[in-house]
Amino acid sequence: MSGTGKSTVLGELAHRGHRIIDTDYDGWSENVDGSGWLWHENPIDELLTEHSEGALFISGCVSNQGKFYPRFDAVVLLSAPLEVILERITSRKTNEYGKTVEQREEIIQYVASVEPLLRAGATVEIDTRKPLDEVVTELELIANSIS
Repeated sequence: MSGTGKSTVLGELAHRGHRIIDTDYDGWSENVDGSGWLWHENPIDELLTEHSEGALFISGCVSNQGKFYPRFDAVVLLSAPLEVILERITSRKTNEYGKTVEQREEIIQYVASVEPLLRAGATVEIDTRKPLDEVVTELELIANSIS
């Protein structure tokens, strides 16, 4: 979900030395026929197969991510109230998505329709209104408890 803090959290995880993959970039995903974003399954499969040491944090929000849930040790939903999401999107400088009225309406609709699906598939939910350090430490604790 846009505006929940995924990119900021990934940046801090990387700063702490963790391996991170943001599937919004570097060809991990594609918008298929304009109908929605999907992970490229073969590269994701290869990533999961070859990873063997330390924690791997993967971020994304695509229609086929649930196919990979059985291969994840944890599925964490980063969430925030809609008003917080919209404020973050308005003030952020690193991503233009959400700046137009149409995009903001799309985000509002996604929070209503997609977030419940993400919540249902998650093993843990973290409210990203907490300080960044707390959110990242909580993710590290989750990773350490299952490794």
